[in-house]
Amino acid sequence: MYIIQGSEIRVQGDYHMNKRVLIAMSGGVDSSAAAWLLKESGYDCCGASMRLFDNSESTCCSLDDVEDARSVCNLLGIPHHVFNFKDTFARTVLARFIDSYETGKTPNPCIDCNRFLKFQKFLRRALELEYDYIATGHYARIEHADGRWLLRKGADISKDQSYVLASMTQEQLSRTLFPLGTYDKPYIRQLADRHGLVNAHKADSQDLCFAPDNDYAAALIRLSGKNYPPGDFINQDGSVLGRHKGIIRYTVGQRKGLGISAPDHLYVLEKRMSDNTVVLGTREQLLQKELIAVDFNWIMYDRPPSKLRAKARIRYKKPESWANVTTMQDGSVHIEFDEPVSAVAPGQIAVLYDGEYVLGGGTIV
Repeated sequence: MYIIQGSEIRVQGDYHMNKRVLIAMSGGVDSSAAAWLLKESGYDCCGASMRLFDNSESTCCSLDDVEDARSVCNLLGIPHHVFNFKDTFARTVLARFIDSYETGKTPNPCIDCNRFLKFQKFLRRALELEYDYIATGHYARIEHADGRWLLRKGADISKDQSYVLASMTQEQLSRTLFPLGTYDKPYIRQLADRHGLVNAHKADSQDLCFAPDNDYAAALIRLSGKNYPPGDFINQDGSVLGRHKGIIRYTVGQRKGLGISAPDHLYVLEKRMSDNTVVLGTREQLLQKELIAVDFNWIMYDRPPSKLRAKARIRYKKPESWANVTTMQDGSVHIEFDEPVSAVAPGQIAVLYDGEYVLGGGTIV
């Protein structure tokens, strides 16, 4: 049990033994270990992999990954299914990825995949098949207090994935299990090795699944069928500094790969799609004191207070920063930082924290 401000906190799963759970299995060690832990805890388990592509140009969800997931399920003595979600993936992840870059934003496809595939489409399929829960290998925790489901950071802060889960709704949280939330990664690998899981030492994927080697521009050109022409690098007063290789190849905060000689390091400050220019400037010019986030999903509150203090994170691995937070009448959220932060990129997600707990998150505009 956990106690927060005098309220009893129940860790999801402690009181749901013998329930049916459908485990999203990517073929990696984390989801496989999650399956083992749930099976050992007495759940009625079934594994399922998502087919997202027609081709082999992916770094996850490949045929080899599916076979690894199936092998683990065979070892555990549980069924394994493959769900064809290609159309949903193309519509909700790939199309949004293309649109974001073409409108000057910096997308986060992994968050879209969690939002629209794992915790929407996959959950819906599980409920149709009369499973009580779904489970994934994310390093985060779900708890229940005072009638509300809470999202908490994973115990292993170095692997914490709460940031990419901030779009989860109360219904989704109530139907999801995160068995790895209280463990660290070395222990999970040891557990997988000890019990003979085929992927115990399989490397973690570091690439975007549809962009091998993290070549976002090549993936975008392949997916859209378009070419994106060169244009000008300019500074904030409009002076031309050089030529860029296509506006989609750059993101706010980028320093490397610009090919510009200058006395000081230059960073991407802005992408102007209207005239195909990329604005460069110094690190000091990259700093911002505030931002607006829209499509905000509150986890901690049904109706958030109009003003609050919180820590905010604006990218997955970026440190949190203290800020004053104001909820506007239209539902958007204004975040004003105590100290300026670097590389606020439209299209990324701003996530608010109260200690280890996620208050909510929304898209930066």
